Amino acid sequence: MQKFYKILYTLFLFFGVTVCAQELTPNQINSLKSSIEQDLSIAQKSIEDLNYFQAESYIKKALINAKIIDNKKNLGLIYSKLGKIEYLLEEPTQAINALTKAIEIQRLIKDNINIAETYKTLGDVYMTKKKHKQALGYYKSAETFFAQEDLHNKKAESLLKKGQAFVALNNFQDAEKSFKESITLCNRYHLNKTLSSSLIHLGELQAKNGALGLAIKNTNKGFTIAKENKYLEVLSFGHLILSNLKEADGSYKLANTHLRAHLKLSDSLNEIKKSLISLKKKNQFLIDNKFKYVGDAEVESVKKGASTFNQLTTILSIALITILSLLTLSLYKNNNIRLKSNNVLHKKNSELTISTQKAELASKTKANFLSTVTHELRTPLYAVTGLTNMLLDEDPKEEQIPHLKSLKFSGDYLLTFINDILQINKIEANKVEIENEVFDLKKKMTNVISALSNSANDNNTKLHLDYDKDLPNNYSADQLKISQILINLIGNSIKFTKDGDIWIRAKKINEKNGIFYVRFEVEDNGIGISKEKQQNMFESFSQGSIQINRKYGGTGLGLSIVKGLIDILKGKIYLKSELGKGSSFFFEIPMKFAEKAIKKEPISYFKDIEQVELSDIKILVVEDNKINQMITKKILNKMKLYCEIVDNGEDAVEKVKSIKYDVVLMDIHMPGISGIEATKIIRTFDKDLTIFALTAVTIEDKMAEFDEAGFTDIISKPFKQEDFEKKLFEVLMLNKDA
Repeated sequence: MQKFYKILYTLFLFFGVTVCAQELTPNQINSLKSSIEQDLSIAQKSIEDLNYFQAESYIKKALINAKIIDNKKNLGLIYSKLGKIEYLLEEPTQAINALTKAIEIQRLIKDNINIAETYKTLGDVYMTKKKHKQALGYYKSAETFFAQEDLHNKKAESLLKKGQAFVALNNFQDAEKSFKESITLCNRYHLNKTLSSSLIHLGELQAKNGALGLAIKNTNKGFTIAKENKYLEVLSFGHLILSNLKEADGSYKLANTHLRAHLKLSDSLNEIKKSLISLKKKNQFLIDNKFKYVGDAEVESVKKGASTFNQLTTILSIALITILSLLTLSLYKNNNIRLKSNNVLHKKNSELTISTQKAELASKTKANFLSTVTHELRTPLYAVTGLTNMLLDEDPKEEQIPHLKSLKFSGDYLLTFINDILQINKIEANKVEIENEVFDLKKKMTNVISALSNSANDNNTKLHLDYDKDLPNNYSADQLKISQILINLIGNSIKFTKDGDIWIRAKKINEKNGIFYVRFEVEDNGIGISKEKQQNMFESFSQGSIQINRKYGGTGLGLSIVKGLIDILKGKIYLKSELGKGSSFFFEIPMKFAEKAIKKEPISYFKDIEQVELSDIKILVVEDNKINQMITKKILNKMKLYCEIVDNGEDAVEKVKSIKYDVVLMDIHMPGISGIEATKIIRTFDKDLTIFALTAVTIEDKMAEFDEAGFTDIISKPFKQEDFEKKLFEVLMLNKDA
C-alpha cells in the first residue's frame, strides 16, 4: 500500500512539474524564485530555532518549486540543506541520499562554497555511522574548498572534525596536527566556539600521549572559553574530559565534581534533543499543517491572475493534492498503531541509553570516591603502623608496651576496617571471600574488650564478659570479621552509654556435626533507640536522629557493615531496644569446632640473609611523603639494607639511567609524573629491573594498570613487615642465583 502511494505521488509530481514548466510565464518563474528564497530563509530561521520539522517542510516546498523551474544552483543548495536536516533528525540514510544529489549538482555548476559545506555534513553523517575513513575523506575535501574560498571559520571547523576522525582511527600524530592548526586559525580570527572544542579535544589527546600537565592546561583553557560563552555541548564534553584528567592526576574530588556536572548537563541536552526529534512531535506537526500549502498555492494563483488554462491546471493539481492528502491521512490512520509503537520503542531506547550512561558514570563516581577515601586513609595509617612497630622494636618502657600494643591493634583493625568498607560494596555481587583460621574465641573477645576498655573508661562505663561454660574456646572461622562485628557493636554501645554498664555475652544455641551455632549479645543501659528508628538502623548512614548524630558523632556506617559481615558469615542479627533504657544487639553465626588454636610465631624471612652480600645491594626508594620516607628507610636499615631516596618520578628515571639498582620501591601518587608513568618510561630502557609498587591505592581496582605499566610486584601500604621482608628476600636470593 505504501509503495502504491509513493508511485502515485511520483507520477503526479512528474506530470505536474512537466505541465507547469511548459506553461509558466516569466512572471511566474520570478515569483517561484522569490518563493524559493523566502522558503529557504524561513527554513534557516527554523533550524536556528531548533524547529527541525518546520525547516524540513519549507525545504521540501522549496525543492518542488526549484524542480519546476529547474534552478540548478538552488537545487544543489536545497538538497544540501535537506541532508543537513535529515542528519539533525537522525536519519543518516536519507541524509546521505540528499547530500549525494547535492554534490552531483554542485560539481556540475562548480558551486565551491556550498559543496564544501555539503562535504562537511557528509563527514558528520559518516562519523555518526562510525565509518571514520569515509568521514575523514569528506572532511579533507571540505577543508580544501573552504581554504580556496578563504572561509576561515569553516576551515577551522573542518580541521577540528578532521582531528576527531584521526583520533577515531588511532592516528594521534595527524590528529594533534589538525587540532593545533584549528587552534591557530581560531586564535587569529577569534572563533571562540571552535577554539574551545579544539582545545579540549587536544587536551584529551595529549593525556593519551602521556603529557598530563599540558593536557590539563589546554583543557582548562578550552573549558573556560566554553563556560564564558555558554557553549553547553562543549561545556558538557569539557566536564567529562576534565573528570578523566583529574582522576589521572589523583584529584578524585574534582574528578567527581566534573562527572556530576557532566551527567547533569548531558541529561538536559539529551532531553532537549529527544524532544526536538520525537515522532510524536513530527506527527503533530504534520496534522497541524496538512492543508496549509494548498491554500497558499490557491491564493497565490488568484493574485497572479493566471490564465484560464493555468487556473484549470491549478484546480486539477489542488484536487489531486487533496486526494493524495486524504490517501496519506488514511495511511496515517491505518499505521497509527505502528507509529505509536515505534514512538514508544524510540523513547525506551533513548531512556535505556541514558540510563546506561548514568549507571556507568555513577559506577565511576563511586570508584573514584572509594579510591580517594582509601588512599587518604592508608597513607597516614602507614605512618601510624610503621612508627608503632618501630617503637615496639626499640625497647620501650614496661608501662608503654600495653599502650603501644593497643595502638598497634587499633592500627591493624583500622586497616581491616578500611578494606571492609570497600568489600561491603561487593557483598551483593558475592565477591567477598571468607578466610577461615583456627583461633581462641574467648581470648579474641577478651582482647577486643581490652582494646576498647579505655574508650569505656572515658564514659565511666564498665565492660563485662559472660562466656558460656558449655561453649568451647577454639574454632575455625573468619576471626577478623567476627572481631569487626564485635568492635562495631561494642563501640556503638560505648558511644551511647555514659555512667553505665555493657555486657558482652557468648552462648551456645545448638551443635551439630562439629558446627556450633553461637549467639553473641551486646547489651547496654544507654540512651536506647525509638521504635520508628529501629527499622532503618542497619542501613548506611543511618542513626537515631540528626541531634544524636551531632552529639555523639559517627558516620552511621558501622551497623550497615555489621549487617553485611553477618550476612557473609551466614548469620542473623536482631535488635531489641527501648528509648531511655538501653539496647541489645544479638547475632547468631555458625562456627566449626577446632581441637586447638594455632599459635602464630613471628616469622623472619631473613634468617639466611647472610647468603646475600648486603653491601652490594642497591635499593632506590621513590616517595614524596617525608614521614613515609623515614619509615621505609628505617625498615630497610633494620633489615641491614641501605637505600637512596628521591621524591618524584622524574628524578627516579634519571637515577635508574645512571646507576644500576637491584630493587626500586615506587610510590604511585607523586608530584609531576606518577609512579605508573615513571615505571613505563623505565621499562623502555630496562626490562629486567625489579620494581615494586609501594602504594596506598586499592590494588584490586588497579591491578590491570599496574601489570600494564610493568611492575614486578605490588606491596600495599600499610603492609605487614614479614610480607615485605619475604618479597624482598625472594627477589634478592633470585638475583643472587642468577
